[in-house]
Amino acid sequence: MSNSSLLAPGSTLEKRYRILRELGRGGFGRTYLAEDINRYNEHCVLKEFSPVVHSPKAAELFDRESSMLYNLQHPQIPRFRELLRTDIGGNQSLFLVQDYIPGQTYEQILISRQQQGKNFTEAEVTQLLFQLLPVLEYIHSKNLIHRDISPDNIIEHDADKLPFLIDFGSVKQIAANAVHQFNRQSDTAIGKQGYSPAEQMRQGKVSPASDLYALAVTALVLLTGKKPQKLYDINGKTWDWRSHVSVSPNLAAVLDKMLAEQPGDRYQSAKAVREALKDPKRSQISSIISQMVTMNFVGRPFKNSTQTATSNHTPVNPNPQIVKNNNIFKLIPWKTLGSLSVVLLPGMLAFSVVKSGFTLPKLPDLPKFSSRQQPPDTSLQQAEIIRQEKIGKRRKNLNINQDIFYQKVDELYYNKYPEFQGRILTEKPEDAEIRRKWYEVAEDLLDKLEKGGLL
Repeated sequence: MSNSSLLAPGSTLEKRYRILRELGRGGFGRTYLAEDINRYNEHCVLKEFSPVVHSPKAAELFDRESSMLYNLQHPQIPRFRELLRTDIGGNQSLFLVQDYIPGQTYEQILISRQQQGKNFTEAEVTQLLFQLLPVLEYIHSKNLIHRDISPDNIIEHDADKLPFLIDFGSVKQIAANAVHQFNRQSDTAIGKQGYSPAEQMRQGKVSPASDLYALAVTALVLLTGKKPQKLYDINGKTWDWRSHVSVSPNLAAVLDKMLAEQPGDRYQSAKAVREALKDPKRSQISSIISQMVTMNFVGRPFKNSTQTATSNHTPVNPNPQIVKNNNIFKLIPWKTLGSLSVVLLPGMLAFSVVKSGFTLPKLPDLPKFSSRQQPPDTSLQQAEIIRQEKIGKRRKNLNINQDIFYQKVDELYYNKYPEFQGRILTEKPEDAEIRRKWYEVAEDLLDKLEKGGLL
């Protein structure tokens, strides 16, 4: 158990972090919402891991694991800021400081919906999968396993409604080992009962497949509104969920494979799940685009990303686009588009007219531009303006919706050049080379569409 002392609201740690309120508590310590005095009272989260200090070996492992988390740079993972060692009431304590994500957990959202007699729809769960699978791809590419995926460890951000993955179990695993070493007990695996697979809970063995298992259980809970224990047959070691909810055969088959009892029978990567979730019924245009994406761009983890963490990590609009308007570039939030909702998934281009406010599955790995635009700069050369106009004319000749076309170009561009993630694209001369590469991607897409006989 933790030897921590409750920090009162208003108290300050290391003359920097002012405690606002307690967010929660567990076996390793408490979690607090605080404000960073040195960063204009920016909100942050302090997670206490006091037992670690009693084990030098565990503290060393904790340092190493935390440094790996600190180096994660993904717009749907709270940024880890620092490890803070301090003395509280004569007891040494260690805090993990990370960004605060304003929003509700998916568990809270589910509870709220159930009060109205509703659960998550198949479209919403499919959207969640497509939004989180790229996050898992990124984490796993860094040789990290989350270990603790569940509805209460996924937060829907208030601003852009993107899901954020929080509370990495790898840190809690080290803290747990420290507790048991200190108390001379055997190690205990970290995970959440019902969500984590048997090999993780019983043997402490984890892999990308164990995260995918937990993600599938999360999907079932959101779809059915029932706890995992109500859906799992312990005696038969099988999941009995189909009697509680009806979904498309493709999604059902994907979930079943993610939930296989043996790790080797599951998908071995998040990318494989994304591929399996594709809709096999594709139009001619989607087939051409899918072939292009599959051959060249989709599925690459952001290994070379140079995106830097922002001061407050407030997520930006996930789906901006670059469009030509009056011969200058502008970033247009996709959420401001009209009633034509476009679902662009790897291997699928689907059109659906929907009511305002309803969001269909978003494209994974979309570019993340900053929403803070620079003042207009009309320094574009005439040759570049002409090039923009030619791209627009070719698009019109193909009778392709402008919104659809530019979204696809943005997707291809950022999968090809992930190092530009988070870069604000302006019309200034220093961005000329970046714009040139964007034009090339757009023209390459047009070449392939034109050769497909879609004129």
